[in-house]
Amino acid sequence: MNHERSRAIGRIFAMLAMATLPGLTLAEDEPAVIAATPHPLYRQECAACHIAYPPGMLPADSWRRILGNLDHHFGTNASLDPASVKQLEGWLTDHAARAGRTASAPPDDRITRSSWFIATHDEVPAAAWRRASVKSASNCAACHTRADQGNFDERYVRIPR
Repeated sequence: MNHERSRAIGRIFAMLAMATLPGLTLAEDEPAVIAATPHPLYRQECAACHIAYPPGMLPADSWRRILGNLDHHFGTNASLDPASVKQLEGWLTDHAARAGRTASAPPDDRITRSSWFIATHDEVPAAAWRRASVKSASNCAACHTRADQGNFDERYVRIPR
């Protein structure tokens, strides 16, 4: 496959991903998709431990279950007061995935176990996830150099050694 055709196909897949994952943005020279500005409480409480995952990566039901189980949040007690949980739930569910492949809950409400995540990362060798510089598939920022900006365009992917 020639370079231009490969690039065109990559752009099509990126645009499809952006259409099904509200809150994500493309590179500067791609058609713009407005990202959901992270709620200040989300940045303060959630992004203190991991990247502020764009809410469009999961459906509303997944976000509700995650928020309802913060005392056992993927092996950590991330409990919050009820008022904070209510604020976060409103923002996350308002910006959650609504259509397409992201609209169905992945196993255990894990982004990394969703069908779209697996399909998108199928070319990543299993050994890459185990590298000390990556640690796990949930560490988006290890490879996606602009993940903190909600930009997961593959042109900004650098898999560390």
